[in-house]
Amino acid sequence: MKRALLAASVYFLALFSLGFALGTIRVVLIAPRFGALAGTIAEVPIMLVAAFWACRWMIRRWRVPSARVTRWAMTIWFLVLLFVFETVLGAALFGRTVVEQWAALATSTGQLGLAAQIVAALFPTMVGRREGG
Repeated sequence: MKRALLAASVYFLALFSLGFALGTIRVVLIAPRFGALAGTIAEVPIMLVAAFWACRWMIRRWRVPSARVTRWAMTIWFLVLLFVFETVLGAALFGRTVVEQWAALATSTGQLGLAAQIVAALFPTMVGRREGG
């Protein structure tokens, strides 16, 4: 289980870093010209491809067993880290309260971003099942 939590932590940090970089480009360059939803639509495929490959690499690197409970632990820990970091970052950079953070998820842009985050979080349950055990 320790390997799964470590792999999930590094998987999260890799994706969060990439998401932060792409999000900056989206907010500064794409959204002002084409809108927030268009920016998110452009970002999501890049993030999901990166998530797939990063997840496979993390599972192999830390030899995470393919047992369902282990892979679900990766998924849950990834989501915990994601929601904590997103909440802290939203407060620190944008002055958003927790309620405002959750309200942002009610928009079409927020829903698309959340759906992509959930798919990325579920990748450990889907990829490398034969390789990880």
